[in-house]
Amino acid sequence: MAGPTFRERRNAGGRVSGIEVRRFLDTDRLDIGLSARSLVGGARLFDLRASASRTAHDHGFGDARERDRHSTAFLEASLRGGDARTAWVVGGALGAESYASDDVPVHDYRYRVPSVFAQLEHAPIARLVLAASARLDRHSAYGSFLSPRGSALLRLHGPWSLRLSAGGGYFAPTPFTDETEDAGLRRVEPTSGLAAERAWSASADLGGVIGPLELNATLFGSVIRDAIGVGPGSAPGSARVFNRPGDTRTRGGELLARFRRGAFVATASHTRILATEPAGDGRRPVPLTPSSQSGLIAALEEHGTGRAGIEIYHTGRQDLEDDPYRAHSRPYLIVGMLFERRLGPLRAFLNLENLTGVRQTRWDPFVRPVRGPWGQWTVDEWAPLEGRVFNGGVRFAF
Repeated sequence: MAGPTFRERRNAGGRVSGIEVRRFLDTDRLDIGLSARSLVGGARLFDLRASASRTAHDHGFGDARERDRHSTAFLEASLRGGDARTAWVVGGALGAESYASDDVPVHDYRYRVPSVFAQLEHAPIARLVLAASARLDRHSAYGSFLSPRGSALLRLHGPWSLRLSAGGGYFAPTPFTDETEDAGLRRVEPTSGLAAERAWSASADLGGVIGPLELNATLFGSVIRDAIGVGPGSAPGSARVFNRPGDTRTRGGELLARFRRGAFVATASHTRILATEPAGDGRRPVPLTPSSQSGLIAALEEHGTGRAGIEIYHTGRQDLEDDPYRAHSRPYLIVGMLFERRLGPLRAFLNLENLTGVRQTRWDPFVRPVRGPWGQWTVDEWAPLEGRVFNGGVRFAF
């Protein structure tokens, strides 16, 4: 199965002291993939998956231009089996990732990551399911990493259940961060001596059903060691990528409720997040992490006739870093609607996004009055930039 070539163009800009500052991004992407499976010995299932992608970028950062290509490839083979109370999976994989730049080749890289993995699920009693998995990666640049995970699902009284899980993983650093994506790589010093980020996380979920109402509550937390950060480089106006000292910690909770009655379905959710990172002798909130997020999605669908839906999202305050206009973002509310009508083989639809017209530039300019510490002309994106978006069309079904 192959995916079509995808092309996208984004533009943003403004004027500073009478000089036009323009930022753009042209993207061409090609994806291809395949999957196959076969029974082995009549009771075991062999899976084979493969995929590859190539993405070409043409960036414009004010008066600077950067053209590059990102490539990824993935091959995985696994064998699974089991019985009424036990299920297992074993397999191996080979991943590849590369980056090549026409204008900043000092940041080019090529990674190869062979892996082996295994997973085991077992139900010692009818109400309890235990699961354990582990993956061993051999990264061509950063060494070997073991990523374990374990979980337990306990079915409580009636329709209620409790799930506990914990695990760890890693991330191989690259020069791409939120900061460098805004300003480009020309001013970023060559990376060296970096360690891979290591993360550990745990969560607890309690869920159940009361009549037409489905409820779920989640508590979660994570710790990231050697998190990647960006700071001033050795030369004025330059930047360096480094491992932050200490731990980046996140904890929070989510409440979710889903109501179903006939053709009507509504889902409401609310999430609270507290994420902090080391700063000087203390800690500070992680920038661009909303303190709270809430959402409501409701839809009415008549089979064979059509559907109508509404979505409402609220995003809370975010701490901002090095923003010349404000230290904290404004909370905002986004409302969208969807209508679809079926007329024989035709489906006419109308999609209305961001009816509240939220746009970051309604509050502050997107372009800085002067370049940032490592050459960026724009501030961080903490709200939508495009404002209201309406689109409609007709689909024809054969």
